[in-house]
Amino acid sequence: MSLLLTNIGELVTNDPEHGARLGVVPGAAVVVEAGRIAWTGPAAAAPAADTAVDLGRRCVLPGFVDSHSHTVFAGDRAPEFAARMTGEPYTGGGIATTVAATRAASEDVLRARSQALVREMLRQGTTTVEIKSGYGQEVATEARMLRIARELTPETTFLGAHTVPAEYADDRAGYVDLVTGPMLAACAPHARWIDVFCEPAAPTAFDEDEARTVLTAGIRAGLLARVHGNQLSAGPGVRLAVEVGAASVDHCTHLSDADVDALAGSWTSARWPDGGASDGGTDADAGTVATLLPAVEFSTRSPYPDARRLLAAGVPVALATDCNPGSGYSSSMSFVVALAVREMRMSPAEALWSATAGGAAALRRDDVGHLRVGARADLTVLDAPSHLYLAYRPGVPLVHEVWKDGAQAWP
Repeated sequence: MSLLLTNIGELVTNDPEHGARLGVVPGAAVVVEAGRIAWTGPAAAAPAADTAVDLGRRCVLPGFVDSHSHTVFAGDRAPEFAARMTGEPYTGGGIATTVAATRAASEDVLRARSQALVREMLRQGTTTVEIKSGYGQEVATEARMLRIARELTPETTFLGAHTVPAEYADDRAGYVDLVTGPMLAACAPHARWIDVFCEPAAPTAFDEDEARTVLTAGIRAGLLARVHGNQLSAGPGVRLAVEVGAASVDHCTHLSDADVDALAGSWTSARWPDGGASDGGTDADAGTVATLLPAVEFSTRSPYPDARRLLAAGVPVALATDCNPGSGYSSSMSFVVALAVREMRMSPAEALWSATAGGAAALRRDDVGHLRVGARADLTVLDAPSHLYLAYRPGVPLVHEVWKDGAQAWP
C-alpha cells in the first residue's frame, strides 16, 4: 500500500536535490511505500497513492536523530543539580551515585524507566536514538543495560569505560583489564559501538593511553568507535577519536587549534554526509563528526562549545541531548536546537540539520536524518508553519504527530 502525505506547508528534506542545506519544499507532499520514502516534491505534482493524509499546512521534518543518550539507569540526582545551580562545579563524580542505584535496580525497573524515556523522546519527534551503558561498571550490570537498550534501538554503545568505580580506585589497570576482557566479551554481542570517557581533568575518567587501550580492544571485537572527549578541559580525546577512526567525538567543549584541524582533516578525503545511498550501512571512509551537547552546558553552567569555529573549519556537527540523570536530564531535541541557536550562534537551518542529518552522520547511518528517496519514512510533523519555530518558540510542545517507518507512531 502506498501512502500520500499531502498539504504540507513546509517540507524539510535534507535532500540537496531540493536545495542547499535543508532542501526545503513549500506546499509539499511525500509518498511512502513499504516504510520508505518513494517521492517528495510539490503537492500539485504528487503521484497517485492508495491512501492520503492531509497534514493541514503543517511543517514536516525528518525525525530527530539523537546520537548520544544514557537512558538506561536507576535513581535520581536532582540534589546534585540543585547544588550546581548554587555554584558547585561539575566534575563527573556524581556518576558513582547512578552506578550504585543502577546496580541495585531490577531488570524490570531499568526496562520500565528506559522505555518511558524513549517514549518521551518519540513524543518530541525523536525517531532514532543511541543508548549507552556505563552505569553498571561490572560485567553483569553492563550486559543487562545493553540487553535492555537493544530492545529499544539498534544503536547501542558499550561504555564500561565511563568512570573507574570505587572498588578499583587503587587498581585502574585492573579495571581497564576488566573492561577490555570479560566485560567486553559479555557486552559486545549486544552493542554496535565502543565508547570511553577520555578526560584527564576528571579523576575517575580515563587518560589517553587507557582510552586507546579500551577503544582498540572494542574495535578488535568488531565494534565501531565513538569517544566522550574534551568536555571539562582541553585534552587528547578529540585527536584520539580521529586517530582510531571514531564516527563521533562528543562534547568538544574545550578545543585547541590542533583539535579542530584534526577533525577537519578527517574529512579531507571523506564523503561529506549530504548525499549517498540510503541503505543504512556504515561508511568506513567517513570522518569524525563533532557532536555537541548544549543541554549539558545548560545544566552544568559550563561554557558552551564553539560551534561556529567547527563549522567554519568544515567539520560536520551533530546535536544530541546526552539525556542522563546527572549532567543533563532533558530528552528534548527541540530544546537542544533552541540552545544551539541562542547560545552557540548556529543558524536555525544549521541546528536543524545537525539534529537530523548530523546525528545520522554521527551514527554512520544513511537511511535516517533525511527524506531522500529510499530513506526510512521517519517524519516529525510540527504544529507550526516552519522549522524556524523550533528556536522561535522554545519550550513549547510543537510536535503534532510522529511517523516511523511509514506508520503513525505518536499520538
